[in-house]
Amino acid sequence: MLNISKNELEKKIDITNYASGKRVFNIEYYKHFNNFLKIFAIIIFVALFLPWTQNITGNGLVTTLTPGQRPQTIQSQIPGRIEQWYVREGDNVQKGDTILRISEVKSDYFDDQLIERTNDQINAKISSVDNYKFKVSALGRQITALKQDRALKLEIARNKLLQSKLKVKSDSIKFEAAKTNIKIAESQFNRIDMLQNEGIMAVKDVEEKRLKLQETQAKLIEQENNLLAAKNNVLNAKAEISSVNATYADKISKAQSDQFTAESSGLNAQVEVSKLENSNSNYKVRNSLLFVTAPQNGYINKALKGGIGETFKEGEQLVSIMPAQVDLAVETFVRPIDLPLLHIGEEVRVEFDGWPAIVFSGWPNVSYGTYGAKVVAIDRFISSNGKYRILLAPDENDHDWPEGIRAGSGARTIALLEDVQIWYELWRQLNSFPPNYYQPEGNSKGTSDSKKK
Repeated sequence: MLNISKNELEKKIDITNYASGKRVFNIEYYKHFNNFLKIFAIIIFVALFLPWTQNITGNGLVTTLTPGQRPQTIQSQIPGRIEQWYVREGDNVQKGDTILRISEVKSDYFDDQLIERTNDQINAKISSVDNYKFKVSALGRQITALKQDRALKLEIARNKLLQSKLKVKSDSIKFEAAKTNIKIAESQFNRIDMLQNEGIMAVKDVEEKRLKLQETQAKLIEQENNLLAAKNNVLNAKAEISSVNATYADKISKAQSDQFTAESSGLNAQVEVSKLENSNSNYKVRNSLLFVTAPQNGYINKALKGGIGETFKEGEQLVSIMPAQVDLAVETFVRPIDLPLLHIGEEVRVEFDGWPAIVFSGWPNVSYGTYGAKVVAIDRFISSNGKYRILLAPDENDHDWPEGIRAGSGARTIALLEDVQIWYELWRQLNSFPPNYYQPEGNSKGTSDSKKK
């Protein structure tokens, strides 16, 4: 009992005289206890040098090997309202089977004849495009005719200009000849007049020469007028050429402008045709989206939107489907400390929930305990749970996995590594040190090659 007084009992009472004290303070008792401790220490010391197979354990779930085989939800690409369900939860559906029918909720698509009306608009715009093409062709022919007519009239005008220049040259020669003739006539008149004054020539001769001189002067004036008229004709011919160029340039420019306008209008009409055709295609696709179909063979898991007349937004989930044919796999998670020991192709043992790991003879198809698997994928980035995700596929060289397991059920995994001594494993665990780093035979060569590079 507890002594709470100030009396020191051990100094007043000899407890060795009691039976319990004799048993506790017996020398033989100490001897046996010490021997036990020595033997226990030897056993522990020897056990520390016993072999231990390092292993990596993890907990995970049964999943599928490829993303396309995992449960998926079907969304609607357009907003709508549920009109009719064609399946029930648990039904088996084939790819392309109609799951439900929806209706439009946007007023832009309420018209049942929207596609037909759009086709009519397309045909009208195509006719406009053809008309613009015909107008462009007609204007092209008109421009060609104007250019030909301009070339012809320019040729005529150039010929007139050439004729006028030749006429100027001819009149210039005649004008020079007239000036020469008038000099001759003046000289003859002066000589006759001088002879008449001397009484050698008659007055009649003088008058004849005077008349001749006057005729020559008149001829000179006439030739000068002709020369000026010819020069005016040259100027008129040049002006006519300029007028032809200006007139036809205006006509051709106007025709080209009309042609460009028609081409632009035709291109705009073609753009509108393309827009209408695009809209028509979108309308057809949108009409096909009013029937939600199964993307693959599978089973209907759950209707996420159930009520008839219930509306939903674009991209909202409607129903969940599970593929019929799947390749099962196990998704497990390991600690970062164990990750260096896992490699692609590593053999792993798997224990499934609901399937005993202890062998039961007579338990159908589950007398194998654990099942073989191989590592097929290792995440490069840590998961939110602080561990790395590992994907395991069935080992083809091992027993087949149970047929009754389904995606989502639990699984426990264990990967056997190197054989080490127990003391090393204890020391490793206490210091959070990774297992002995090694490379499988299949990866050792690749590792050395990568290091060389």
